[in-house]
Amino acid sequence: MPQAVRKTGLILFPAFDWCITPDHPEREERLLYTRDQIVEEGLEDVDGIEFFNPELAAYADIDRVHLCAPSSKALLTESHLISAGGAVRAAKAVMEKEVERAFAIVRPPGHHAMQTVFGDRGFCVANIEAVMVEYLRRHYGVRRIAIVDTDCHHGDGTQDIFYNDPDLLFISLHQDGRTLYPGTGFQNEAGGPAAQGYTINLPLPPGTGEEGFSMVTDRVVLPLLDAFKPELVLNSAGQDNHYSDPLTNMNFTAQGYARLNKAINPDICVLEGGYSIEGALPYTNLGIILAMAGLDTGNVREPDYDPQRFVQSALMNGQIEGICQNALEIFAARKKWDTSVCRGEEAVERKSIYYDTTGFGVDQVRHYKLCPDCPGYTEVEASGAGELLHGFTVPFNACSRCQQAARDAFTRAAKAKGSREQVVLQDRVADIYETA
Repeated sequence: MPQAVRKTGLILFPAFDWCITPDHPEREERLLYTRDQIVEEGLEDVDGIEFFNPELAAYADIDRVHLCAPSSKALLTESHLISAGGAVRAAKAVMEKEVERAFAIVRPPGHHAMQTVFGDRGFCVANIEAVMVEYLRRHYGVRRIAIVDTDCHHGDGTQDIFYNDPDLLFISLHQDGRTLYPGTGFQNEAGGPAAQGYTINLPLPPGTGEEGFSMVTDRVVLPLLDAFKPELVLNSAGQDNHYSDPLTNMNFTAQGYARLNKAINPDICVLEGGYSIEGALPYTNLGIILAMAGLDTGNVREPDYDPQRFVQSALMNGQIEGICQNALEIFAARKKWDTSVCRGEEAVERKSIYYDTTGFGVDQVRHYKLCPDCPGYTEVEASGAGELLHGFTVPFNACSRCQQAARDAFTRAAKAKGSREQVVLQDRVADIYETA
């Protein structure tokens, strides 16, 4: 095997001591077969591929992103902290120039964990990509970041966390939410009032294969990344679009994933979904690693690969063309914040969030406190599972006036809070997480 063109870091954490149930699709074997494939291909001996141990994320890293009820310490296990720490370690390796690219092959996954967290939903408790993003901003001063989520399930948690952030471009390629959990990710979900057009959803029809993914990549993803000019590109590298995945209905291949990675050219990848433990993950992960390192991916093939299975119909191609056109129009009309809306001072968003693992719902109201000079701050009220959460969140790019307004609102709410209510101030400018 030729020498790696680009120095690439790998962080592998199978989380042996964490699972939902022993036979659950999201279990340690997802990564063990990949580890075996890495050994079999001799990647440990390739000059330029470096292996790093994950770190243990601090609760402060979680609290910088999430409002947890009753607390991050009560909800997260050590495995969740190590998974998030694996993503952070990948970011450190790139920012400290130990490597050019890095891939955190870790579990548990995270992209269904929203701003408010009351438990496990979609196999996720802590949004490890979001933890990594805010770590990068806090410790390295990175501002403009793009996340391309290629998991088959819509990255609703990542979208939720950064929905009103004009300095983060979120692009999600996923199976149409009318046919798959979590039932979101439609094209009218295009960003909050201060970041309209900075959330781009590409809901693809069931059965989409390499031709469809290449179409949305070439026509939408790459032009948008070029226009946005991020300082870093991150890939939520879910691999459950694979044709053998037991939970989804897509028709993608390991070769497709390798080509997708080459095209997007992410600085950091973080593993998300992918539940074909033997038939897909060893090959898709291998393809991504080789692509990141600049090595030949032409021989990456599943044992049952048959090119005749992956021909797309003209009807499907037409559907995807329409999705691409809609996405381009949404991005072309983007705006950081609408001053006419900002004069109204507030925009309100209501949603119901279902926690599928434990079977309870959370009702949430989010008040965007808008500002003509910055994205403003957010007030969140959420209730469910016997918990009441009242939070005030100051984004990293807020002005000092909004920072003080959030502090004042928190102080008033703390004085008036009920006996079962948790009141929280999350200030990313000052890096404060305060509860009352």
